[in-house]
Amino acid sequence: MSDKRQGGIERIEVEEAVRQRYERAARKVEAGLCVPVSYDRSLLEVIPEEIIQRDYGCGDPSRYVREGETVIDLGSGSGKGCYIIAQVVGPRGKVIGVDFNEEMLALARGHREAIGRRLGYHNVELRRGRIQNLRLDLDLIEQYLARHPVRSSSDLLKLREFEEKISNEQPLIPDDSVDVVVSNCVLNLVRPEDKRALFSEMYRVLRRGGRVAISDIVSDEPVPDHLKNDPELWSGCVSGAFQEEELLRSFEEAKFHGIRIEEMQSEPYRTIEGIEFRPMTITAYKGKEGACIERNQAVIYRGPWKQVVDDDNHVLSRGARIAVCDKTFQMYSKPPYQDEFILIPPREEIPPEQAGIFDCARTPRRHPRETKGMDYAVTQALPGVCGPSSTCCS
Repeated sequence: MSDKRQGGIERIEVEEAVRQRYERAARKVEAGLCVPVSYDRSLLEVIPEEIIQRDYGCGDPSRYVREGETVIDLGSGSGKGCYIIAQVVGPRGKVIGVDFNEEMLALARGHREAIGRRLGYHNVELRRGRIQNLRLDLDLIEQYLARHPVRSSSDLLKLREFEEKISNEQPLIPDDSVDVVVSNCVLNLVRPEDKRALFSEMYRVLRRGGRVAISDIVSDEPVPDHLKNDPELWSGCVSGAFQEEELLRSFEEAKFHGIRIEEMQSEPYRTIEGIEFRPMTITAYKGKEGACIERNQAVIYRGPWKQVVDDDNHVLSRGARIAVCDKTFQMYSKPPYQDEFILIPPREEIPPEQAGIFDCARTPRRHPRETKGMDYAVTQALPGVCGPSSTCCS
């Protein structure tokens, strides 16, 4: 038997159940596929009602997108999220929706021109692909198959060669090409054996400093195999759910940092056999790559916790001057960290090309003299400091 059980469910059963259910949901509203979400009503005014009614999500990742950004929406479905985000990023931004389901894509594409005219600009593209393989453009595959039907193993080999060629030369989403990846209740629909590739693909397409904003369903306990083996529960965003910590760990393993739970619904979306399933929205960032160089920088964690540990296992005690490499120093100056730290640059800047390698085995604390300079011996007071003849402290 060629299709083996992995993660407790047949590969074909998962994909086929999801495809069929969302094809039906594109034609007729299915209430069981969505969680009530409050959107900015002003952003819905240009979107046709049939798109709004056939949107199946569990959060609003558009809240974490900014003007001018390039955004990819994984599992874009009816296009509602794309058309909301199109207004947030504005004419200088761009939105790329990716979905595998032809019925959903047809619905979203059918209104693209009209919505663009209402907005006064066109900044949405809708592409067909699997979110766990953002290199392969399935529209190009369909065009190839129309010209070269597969009737033999030789034809199949040529198709595989064509897939490899376009994945490398005409990727659906190129490397390092987007600022934000969003998704709304879609990651749980991916087959278990493809989930590692899914997180790797999100990381690949993001620019350095880019981020994800993901809304999805999580479970408070591991989902047992007999629930995973139910295609109806899987396609209903239940049995494929990540366990809460598992979702966070998946981002860690894919090299994301600054992972934060932005929202988590208190009441469960569904409860089955005592296991609670609820929506969660997470943000995470790309950009830890690079050499660790020594520029005599330090950071002070503000609190309120006595100490914290970051994604690189730096232990940061409240109020202590902690030695960090330039890469970490720059990272802490940006979201989501910038409000958590006081940054202390060296008194005399060390050009990066003259910097040595940061000693990761050194004591974590940085003596003030390392930053000020060992020969620093200045004695002075700031102008206006209170003194016997001053009235500033009266």
